[in-house]
Amino acid sequence: MEKANREQFSKARLLVVGDVMLDRYWFGDTNRISPEAPVPVVQVGKIDERLGGAANVARNVAALDAKATILGIVGNDEPGKRVVELLKAGGVDSQLEIDADVPTIVKLRVIARQQQLIRLDFEETPSAKALAHKLERFEKLVGDADVVILSDYGKGALGQVAHMIEQARAQNKVILVDPKGEDYEKYRGATVLTPNRSELRQVVGKWSSEEELTKKAQELRKSLDLQALLLTRSEEGMSLYTDAGVSHVKAQAREVFDVSGAGDTVIATLAVALAAKWPLEKAMALANRAGSIVVGKLGTATVTSEELQ
Repeated sequence: MEKANREQFSKARLLVVGDVMLDRYWFGDTNRISPEAPVPVVQVGKIDERLGGAANVARNVAALDAKATILGIVGNDEPGKRVVELLKAGGVDSQLEIDADVPTIVKLRVIARQQQLIRLDFEETPSAKALAHKLERFEKLVGDADVVILSDYGKGALGQVAHMIEQARAQNKVILVDPKGEDYEKYRGATVLTPNRSELRQVVGKWSSEEELTKKAQELRKSLDLQALLLTRSEEGMSLYTDAGVSHVKAQAREVFDVSGAGDTVIATLAVALAAKWPLEKAMALANRAGSIVVGKLGTATVTSEELQ
């Protein structure tokens, strides 16, 4: 079983770029139906706030004792200020671009009796001005990083992702991408792509056997000039596709409480291990352990190096 190496990890420097969010949770109890409409009335008793999206990836990197820098966009508003506070508390170097024209992305979940009743999303596409400024900052920050993580949630912060990959690759950086959507051409030239099953299926179509999956995954990897494609498969573990072939690691049995943010933990752990010069298969095994731990926690949680001992 692979174990985290705090001494190695503390020397690793990672730059996380992508869609920054604030996850808000309103917990309460419900005992009656509203007279205004057939919906439950929730008496809110507790409010929790956590980093989401790329910010959660950066927080996971820092929790593993590595140096994490985050580059993203937030609004000039209260949620944006809260994101900065949480990043600081999590030991993350915040290099956020403030966009006065759009609000910070917020996902608000209302939970009663351990059931999520509704999720409310507040989001707008970043302005062209903010994106241009962010790209300028990326070009200055990328040189100091051992590994670059591009966390794409499809909210617009990675509109120039192809150019970012080109810039990072020119400096021989290891580039990990958590992809989104049907267009993977924009991720061409990255080192490792980390889709889950549904995300990969969107791009390559369905498969009916392990052999067909391997064929489709390898064809995609080669067509995009990737060193590796890491497929996260939930209860089936992970599969790593490289020039050497395919290798699998089984999921570790654990009670699943919440899968929110599990992909963030996986890519963060993989990236930190690669920044520490671990080989891909060894890094995948550690990322698999981290993913199995975080699904036993509520919401966008982290895994520490101590938990991976």
